[in-house]
Amino acid sequence: MRTSTVRRVGLSVAVAAALTSVAACGGSDSGSTNKGANRGGTVVKADPIAALLAAQKKTGGAESAKIEGTTTMGSTMSMKQTGALDWSDGIKGSMEITYTGGTMADSMKQLGSDGSMQARYFKDGYAADMGAALGKQMGGKHWISYSYDDLAEMGGASGVAMKEQMENTSPDQGVKPLLASGDVKRVGQEDVRGVSATHYSGTVDVAELTAKNSKLDADQLSALKKQLNDAGITTEKIDIWIDENDLLVKKTERGQMKTGELNSTVFYSDYGTKVSVERPPAGETIEFKELLKQQQGATGGAS
Repeated sequence: MRTSTVRRVGLSVAVAAALTSVAACGGSDSGSTNKGANRGGTVVKADPIAALLAAQKKTGGAESAKIEGTTTMGSTMSMKQTGALDWSDGIKGSMEITYTGGTMADSMKQLGSDGSMQARYFKDGYAADMGAALGKQMGGKHWISYSYDDLAEMGGASGVAMKEQMENTSPDQGVKPLLASGDVKRVGQEDVRGVSATHYSGTVDVAELTAKNSKLDADQLSALKKQLNDAGITTEKIDIWIDENDLLVKKTERGQMKTGELNSTVFYSDYGTKVSVERPPAGETIEFKELLKQQQGATGGAS
């Protein structure tokens, strides 16, 4: 297996992890929420700001939920995911992820995979089961383990931003972009899988929001904005639905990339559900960074 193939497949898992879509674009809490709720020194308590603040607090305090969603990133990939996450102390949980189209799915099929995998999330990283076909090529090690620190190092500015997002991924993060954007409106009351919910909508500047909510330095922010610009990512339309208990029950994101449309829909349910996850057996696991070193050595550094 060529190094380039390992990179494509390995980084595709990184993309899948980043796009579990539990949270929208943006990372750690920088206090920008209060800025959105404060105008002229007066706290705005009327809809929709007050409702979003209540939802952010209630959803974050629920600490766990079941999640189901779909994501499309132009011609690069489309996937569906289902599982449960706990965010009471960092992120832990597991998701079943299936690539349903795009170049990522094609790459996995070339390796004998059916496009499905399980991802397990931990406070410091995650592991992905790439399946028996890939495991045969790696001496039975079908789990690839990813450290958030390693992904940040290898991914440059976007890697650092992704690390921040993954370490702070929870449904309440999906409310923050609208609060920080200054562009949010109440659409109306709608039904979401049998649950009555209030629909809110707005548009966010991806680079600006990421800068507000991250700890990147000036050089990293400049590099990230260039990466986003090269990918054709500028703004996203975000819609969220909040039930009568102030809990987020659905979120959608829409945007354009150079490879096509970015389209994500996520449903949240069973808040407070018990989540248990174990690290995969050491004998069946290889670190992604180590896998790259092995393949580079085997191919004389070819890429």
